[in-house]
Amino acid sequence: MANLKMIERSIPGANRGARFATVQYAEDIKGTLYRIIVYFMKEKGLVISMLGVVMVGTLCGVWAPSLQSHAIDVIAGSRNGHLMKLISLMLAAYLIYSVSQLLQGMISARLSQRIVKRLRKELFDKIMDLPIQYLDVHSSGDIMSRMTNDIENISTTVSTSLPSMVSGIMTIIGTVVIMFWYCPKLAFLSWATVILTILAMKILSKQVRKYSRKRQQILGELNGTVEEIITGYRTVVAYNHQGISIKEFCDTADSLTKAGIRTDIFSGIMGPIMNCISNIGFVIIAVFGGYFATKGIISVGVISAFIVYAKQFSRPVNEIAQIYGQLQTAIAGAERVFAVMDEEKEDQSGDTLPEVQTAQVEFQHVKFSYQAGNPVLQDFSMTIPAEKKIAVVGLTGSGKTTVVNLLMRFYDIDSGTIRINGKDIAKISRESLRKEIAIVLQDTVLFSDTIRNNLLYGNAQATEEQLKHAVAMSRCEELIRMMPDGYDTFLTNGGANISQGQRQLLTIARAFVADPKILIFDEATSNVDTRTEKAIQDAMHQVMKNRTGIIIAHRLSTIRDADMIVVMDHGNIVENGTHQELIQRRGKYYELYQTQYAGFAT
Repeated sequence: MANLKMIERSIPGANRGARFATVQYAEDIKGTLYRIIVYFMKEKGLVISMLGVVMVGTLCGVWAPSLQSHAIDVIAGSRNGHLMKLISLMLAAYLIYSVSQLLQGMISARLSQRIVKRLRKELFDKIMDLPIQYLDVHSSGDIMSRMTNDIENISTTVSTSLPSMVSGIMTIIGTVVIMFWYCPKLAFLSWATVILTILAMKILSKQVRKYSRKRQQILGELNGTVEEIITGYRTVVAYNHQGISIKEFCDTADSLTKAGIRTDIFSGIMGPIMNCISNIGFVIIAVFGGYFATKGIISVGVISAFIVYAKQFSRPVNEIAQIYGQLQTAIAGAERVFAVMDEEKEDQSGDTLPEVQTAQVEFQHVKFSYQAGNPVLQDFSMTIPAEKKIAVVGLTGSGKTTVVNLLMRFYDIDSGTIRINGKDIAKISRESLRKEIAIVLQDTVLFSDTIRNNLLYGNAQATEEQLKHAVAMSRCEELIRMMPDGYDTFLTNGGANISQGQRQLLTIARAFVADPKILIFDEATSNVDTRTEKAIQDAMHQVMKNRTGIIIAHRLSTIRDADMIVVMDHGNIVENGTHQELIQRRGKYYELYQTQYAGFAT
């Protein structure tokens, strides 16, 4: 794997969970090209077939002008030969050349799709293995742009630009060889234009690459903006933020337009410049070819062949110049794709958590910070007995959700230990750990699939009896009975066709179907009304029986019957006890309770 030198570009909102994150790019073009070639090597059969077809077509394309030269000389009487035979061979050569072009397009299309399929699969597999913190600091729109736009650019290049480049290089080589074979002097004079071509390409290609990379970066930002606005459209409308959102979009779109115009300008002027240089080559051939013909050095047929060969030489050069911008865009896209692939995977090593009926959780002197020097938890210790229900409360930013993130190993602690039944979870594989934990989040996540498949998401092997039992315990029976197709009702747009409370009840049922030893509710009732909250509370109580439970809550009404309530403030436990004990102490919990229920009896 090539060593990639990375550039970091600071993008607004690069803080944790913000819209855009710092985007990284590779500067090593050779390394990127080498990695792309590796994908071609995995499709050797198609690559060899394409090269074979290109070679046959190139040979016929180079041979045909030679036959034309011979035929002209026969007509002029300066050479002996069978004119009809030469014409027949010319027709055959051009026919084979045309068929080879057709086959080349078909093979390159198949090669393109197979390479892109492999690349897209590997990128998706890598995204599935990325740690949570990577997704917390990178825009989902930018990641989607790499999966779609960047890979599509690679696909277009492989299917169209690359075959033209391979064919062009072979044509140039074949043309140069035969031109030198016919008349070295005229060939050398014709090649004077090559120097101009190389200089023009060197100057323009630098600008093309610069702006194509910038265009891909801004495109990722634009996708991030659109994805965020569409996701939070209700909030945008509610705060009359449409005008500002449009301005932000237009500003980013203007930057993309400018970068795109500059890329297209530098890519587009390559063709006219190459045409101008090739026309200079035609003038050189006409002048010096006529002079050499009068001196008897070459025949008229050779002059005609040289004009065709000069055109054959300039055509692929012009094509390469035209597609150079596409190649640069594809390389820029490949850099962005490989940048994600080079990220560290989430470590899945570790032991398997022993099979147990109950689970005791212990936090011992845990310290953790998302950013160095800014600790969130400081010397945090807490024990959650097996089959007990613990509630964690506190002001926003006190570290409640961080406790859950660390228990799930979404993040690893800086120091201390977290144990389940005495076993350090740092030594347990994440897969094994998460099989024993189910979590119900504040933001319900259901997938565009049937209710049945959503419920089986955490335990595909669950029986029909287990499924129905989970539905009954979660108070979802009536909901599913009202659905037109029952369990087979398709949920559109992640459950947009049912209410927020119904979605939350289904996520609770899904957690129950997973049959975890540890069940976590993270603000599970914060988005619903009081009546629905009561239904969810009843479902939570049923589901958490005989399980170790952790409830993160702002609404203190949902945790009054918890076995123990832990009050957090600035990453530390300041109080713990039952609801009545904490009320009687009149401490931090009492203040929180009075804030919510001032005037209500306690």
